[in-house]
Parts: sequence; structure tokens; C-alpha cells
Amino acid sequence: MIIDCHCHAGRGDGMTAPWDTDAPLDRYLERARRAGIDRTVLFAAFHSDFAVANHEVARIVASQPGRFYGFAFVDSVHDRGRIHDLVRTAVARYGFCGIKVHRYHGDMTREVCDAARAFGLPVLYDVMGKVSSIEMFASRYRDVPFIIPHLGSFKDDWRAHTAIIDHLIRHPNVFTDTSGVLRFDLLEEAVKRAGAHKVLFGSDGPWLHPGVELAKVRELRLSPRDERLVLADNWLRITAKSRARAHRVQPSVRGLTAPPPPRTAPPAIAREASFEMP
Repeated sequence: MIIDCHCHAGRGDGMTAPWDTDAPLDRYLERARRAGIDRTVLFAAFHSDFAVANHEVARIVASQPGRFYGFAFVDSVHDRGRIHDLVRTAVARYGFCGIKVHRYHGDMTREVCDAARAFGLPVLYDVMGKVSSIEMFASRYRDVPFIIPHLGSFKDDWRAHTAIIDHLIRHPNVFTDTSGVLRFDLLEEAVKRAGAHKVLFGSDGPWLHPGVELAKVRELRLSPRDERLVLADNWLRITAKSRARAHRVQPSVRGLTAPPPPRTAPPAIAREASFEMP
């Protein structure tokens, strides 16, 4: 089995860049099929109201429950005070099995970590190169798995790529994904030094080609056992408990009719977005 642990889906409402405008899956799914990718983890595009965006992702996941898993996207700043409720809805109603956070919206908070702990969920958190922050949350929430995508930074940031390897080695609950890593030698070094059990395959679809991203994993020339770890087994291990709970929910598209009402006076999300992909 091959699981893509990092893919966006649905529509954003910012319309300043691809990642807050639209994340269509039609071409992604065809490319993933040709590449042999069996399952995909979906979370929303950037949005001013993640209650609405997560509901849209839930409908997509429910349309092909044998193909997709769902993660709840939360904004650590604008969702302050309601993150627990957002995650509870995602788990109890949508059958989601993880949380997605991006530093573009704000740094990691105790509220996010407490929700992850309360519901037994992993957190996929894009630190946008601020690798030093991993020490703060990983050491205080050792029972929460943290997946840091892009080997620490989507940009061609060799400093972040190099620095995160130490965190992968020292923290049992810190992992990374392969999506968008330009410096292949540092991805290779991460696997060599931290071990294949700390690395997950991700594509950052639909904006990056999943077949191209998968080819990087193939080029690592891992042993069959280690390749299985990267391509599926690590993610299955990290999410074992949350997937078991999600399986008991099994929502249907028909049951996910009207989206939640938008919150009053949603914050503007038009920000300068040229620096990094989500």
C-alpha cells in the first residue's frame, strides 16, 4: 500500500494564491492512480472559516471512504477558543483522524496540542522553517505525534532541512514528510541518520505532482522494509488509534448536508502569500 499523507482539497475563499483559492482533485487522482498511490490524507485549502472548509473536506472524504482519510485544519490564532469544538466535530461527526496546522496562520499553541492529546490525534504542522519551535511542543506533549512536512520548510531552506534532523533523532514523537523537498541529499541524510521510521511520504497535492514526489522516495533506494515504512507503515502506526475511532463513524455524503453557518465577521485572510506553499 502507498499512502500520500499530505494533500489539500476543496475551495478556499481568499483568492490570493492557489493555496487559498482552490484545490481540485481531478488531475491529482489520475496522477496518483498512475503512480500506484492507494490512499490519500486530505485537509482543506486555506480558508477564513475552517468549520466551513472542514465540512467541505468531510463531504469529499465521505464520497470515497475507501480512498481518503481526513484531517481537521485549524487556525491557531483565529480559531482560538473553539479549536476543541472544531476537532470534536471533525472526529465525532466526520470521522477525521488528525489535525493540520500551518504557521502561516500562527504559531503552535497549547490549545491545539491539548485538543490533539484529548482526542488522541497526530498533528501535521508546517513550521515554515522555524524548526527551533519543535523543541517547545514536542518535549511538552510527548504523547502527541507531530509530523513536520517538507523536512521543515517548503522553501529551498537547507538550514531548516539540516536542523530538523536533530529533532527527528532526539524526539520519538517527531516525524517529517517528503513533500516539496528540493535538496534530495538532505532528504537522504534524514533517512540515514534518523531512520526510515521517522519519514512519511507526502506530495502536497494537488499542486505538486504525486508521481514526481513518489519518485523521490523510490530514488532513496531503501530496503523493501524501509520503503514500506515510508510509503505507508509509519502513517498507519501513527494513526492506528485515531483511525480505529474514525472507522466507527463512517459518515455519508447525504448525512453531511448543509455546512455549518459562517461565524460572525470572519477575519480577512488576504495576506502576502508569495513565500511558501502550504
